[in-house]
Amino acid sequence: MRDIDELFAALARSTFRAGFKLNSKDMAYLQQKGLSTVLDHAEDFIQSRLAPAVIENDGKQTPMRGHPVFVAQHATACCCRGCLRKWHQIPQGRALTVAEQAYIVVVVEKWLREKTKTA
Repeated sequence: MRDIDELFAALARSTFRAGFKLNSKDMAYLQQKGLSTVLDHAEDFIQSRLAPAVIENDGKQTPMRGHPVFVAQHATACCCRGCLRKWHQIPQGRALTVAEQAYIVVVVEKWLREKTKTA
């Protein structure tokens, strides 16, 4: 896993990753549900969509929109196992550990907090 400050500096240099924003619907959802509930959703998404050793539709399992967590996952390269390998040094081909899942939720949380501060 990667140092979070180093990760966010690298993400900021990526035109693709830095281009993700929360739209008004995502912001309203965050305000209505609260960050704690949205992070509970993140835990569920990570566990079901990223944690298994083999993911049939890897690279396509995370929608680009429809939930603030999905946007955050793409912005932070936590969207598929290939991106987790490339950006976070988390190997493919094995189930994610509980610590790795928690790390991903922390990364998503940091991005969401930053985006809600600047909105």
